[in-house]
Amino acid sequence: SSYGFGGGYSLSSDSNSELKTLCERLWFSYFKIPLDRLSDDWSDVLEALRKYFFSAKWFEIYDFIEFVANNYPKDYRETNSKFMAACNSVLEMEMSACRFVDGLISEIAHEEEIRAIEKAIDHGERLVAKHLRRSLELLSDRSNPDYRNSIKESISAVERLTAHVTKEDKGTLGQLIKKLEEHFELHPALKSAFGSMYGYTSDEGGIRHALTDKKEIDFEDAKFMLVVCSAFINYVEGKLKDYE
Repeated sequence: SSYGFGGGYSLSSDSNSELKTLCERLWFSYFKIPLDRLSDDWSDVLEALRKYFFSAKWFEIYDFIEFVANNYPKDYRETNSKFMAACNSVLEMEMSACRFVDGLISEIAHEEEIRAIEKAIDHGERLVAKHLRRSLELLSDRSNPDYRNSIKESISAVERLTAHVTKEDKGTLGQLIKKLEEHFELHPALKSAFGSMYGYTSDEGGIRHALTDKKEIDFEDAKFMLVVCSAFINYVEGKLKDYE
């Protein structure tokens, strides 16, 4: 039977294996409570979760829903994506500055920015995506954000893309522009924007050094670089795909 004592759902039921796994992860890894303290009666578990949720501080609520989104064991792309989309709808309705971005709660609320970052992480070359994901993690860390290294990771993602496309270990954006112009003409304004991006990613010019050694690197600096680098990566990969 899928029902336990008192008419509540039983976590040990075969049909509830995913829910049981999530609850075990919550108790053991999130609440740090021994698993023998986890009731098999879903109504008891639900009551405990409700009590925690409605008494938690705002940042604890973000930690909680982020943990749930990343620990439900089945159909990550479907079930968890629906959960995160539902959370984002509520966060938008409540005028929160935070949204789920690629499984992490971050202070990035504009839909276009979220889409750009997620697309670059989900569809980008593996090492490019790895740098972007790390940038997002450093930016989204609520207990100890590291904006300086978040910027460095965003820049490293662009550098990795140029190396991948140009087949050079240390490919430059100048080489990348030449590669793109083998296939299509770049608008002068776009070419200028590419050149500005090159300035940010150039070690030789010292601009990256000046940017990341600035006394006060804040959230907006790091967010800007993550969004711009993600959009840039999506643009380049889209253009190259069109002309393969």
